[in-house]
Amino acid sequence: MIKRNIYKSLLEWKNENGRRPVLLRGARQTGKTFIVDTFGKNEFQNLISINFERNPEFKEIFSTFDPSEISEKIMLFTNQNIVPGKTLIFLDEIQECPKAITALRYFYEEKPEIHIIGAGSLLEFALRRENIKMPVGRIQYLYMYPLTFSEFLDALGEEKLHSHISEPENLKKLPDTLHEKLNGLVKKYFLLGGMPAVINEYIKTDNIINCQKVQSLIIETYIEDFSKYASESKQQYLSKVFNAVPKMIGQKFVYSRVDGNIRSRELKEAAELLETAGVVTKVKRTSGAGIPLESGVKDNFYKMIFLDVGLLHAVIGIWGATAKENDLTAIFKGAIAEQFAGQELLSSGSPYRKSSLYYWARESKSSNAEIDYLVQNNEKIIPVEVKSGAMGKMKSMNLYFEEYMPKFGIKISQSRYETMDKVISIPLYAINLIFSKE
Repeated sequence: MIKRNIYKSLLEWKNENGRRPVLLRGARQTGKTFIVDTFGKNEFQNLISINFERNPEFKEIFSTFDPSEISEKIMLFTNQNIVPGKTLIFLDEIQECPKAITALRYFYEEKPEIHIIGAGSLLEFALRRENIKMPVGRIQYLYMYPLTFSEFLDALGEEKLHSHISEPENLKKLPDTLHEKLNGLVKKYFLLGGMPAVINEYIKTDNIINCQKVQSLIIETYIEDFSKYASESKQQYLSKVFNAVPKMIGQKFVYSRVDGNIRSRELKEAAELLETAGVVTKVKRTSGAGIPLESGVKDNFYKMIFLDVGLLHAVIGIWGATAKENDLTAIFKGAIAEQFAGQELLSSGSPYRKSSLYYWARESKSSNAEIDYLVQNNEKIIPVEVKSGAMGKMKSMNLYFEEYMPKFGIKISQSRYETMDKVISIPLYAINLIFSKE
C-alpha cells in the first residue's frame, strides 16, 4: 500500500475539537478516493461510501439541507448505521451533487459529531458555480498532489533512506554511493512521476513500458474530461494549451507560441480552465520586494508547470532522452528538473491551503536576470535556482542578492549538499528541506 503524507492530516482532523467536514481537493487520479477509503477502513468501525457518479439515485438524499434528515436517508439508502465518532461518511464525486456540497456547512453547525468527507475529480468547477455558496470557516479544505519524491521512496521500500536524508547533518556526510543511488532514483521518478496508478503498476510489474501505458491512459482521461468543462467549440483550445505547456516549462508562457492563429483571449481562458482542473499550475512572476509574494505579482507574466513530471514525458515522448542523459539538470534544456522542483515545492506546503508558485525576473538592456522560484518560508523570501555548474557562476542569484539582500539562497542540482557564502546547494532528492531552513 502506498503511504501518503496527507494521512497524518486526516488523523489530526479525526481527533480535533470543533471539527469541520472535509473537502478533499486535487486533480483527477492523484489518489483522493484511495486515501479516504483506506483512512475510513483503518480508523473507523464503519465506512459509508457514496459515489454520486456511479449511483446518481443517491442525490435524492440531499433534497433537504437538514443533517438529521440527511443522516436518516443515508442509513435507509445504504442499510448501515451512522454512529458518531465510529462512522465515516464519504461522499465521492461530490461535484455531481452540488446540494451535497452546500449541505456540508449544516453538518458543521448542527451535527459536528459526524465525520464526513467529500471529494471529486472535477470538484473545483462545482465550487466555482454561483449557486454554491461556501461560507468561510464551515468546511475544512485539504489539497492533494501526486506523490512527492519522499513518498516515492517509501513506496519503493526505501523508508530508511528517506528518513536518513531528512536530516541536513546526514546529507553533509552522505557516502558517494548513496548520493549516486539517490540521483538514480530521482531519474527514475522523472520517468515514472508521482501518479499513484503508475507507481502501483511499477511496484506490481517492475516494467517501465507498462507504466508508460498507464501514463498514456491517464492523459487520455484528462483529454476526455475537456467535454465536462468546456463547450465543443472550445475544446480545441484546451488541447492546444494542454500540449503546449510541457514544451514551455521554464519559459515565459506566450500565447503566440501556442498557436499564432488563435486569439490570445481564447487560449488564456483555456489555460485558466486547465489550471482549475489541476492539470497545470501557473508560476507567477512577482517583484520579490516583500511578503506576501502575491502582492507583487504581474498578472500578464507567468510560466507554467504540468501536473506531473511523468505525465509530461508521456505528452512529449522524451522517455529515451531522459534515460540517456547523465546531467539531470540538462534534460530537455533544464525543463524536467525545473518541473520536478516545482512539483516538490507545491506539495511541500501546507495541505490546508492551495499552494502557489512564484518566480522573479528582471528584463533590461544591461542585465537580464531570472530566479526560477521564490519561496516564502515564514517571514523570509528564499530565492531558488535549479541549475548545474559551479556555485560561483550564479549571475541572477547575485543580482537578486544585491537588490533584496535575502538571508540566504538555494541552488538545486544533482550535486552534493554544500554551502558557499550565502548560497546552500541542495540535491534534487532533498528539496523538501528548503522549508526546514532558517
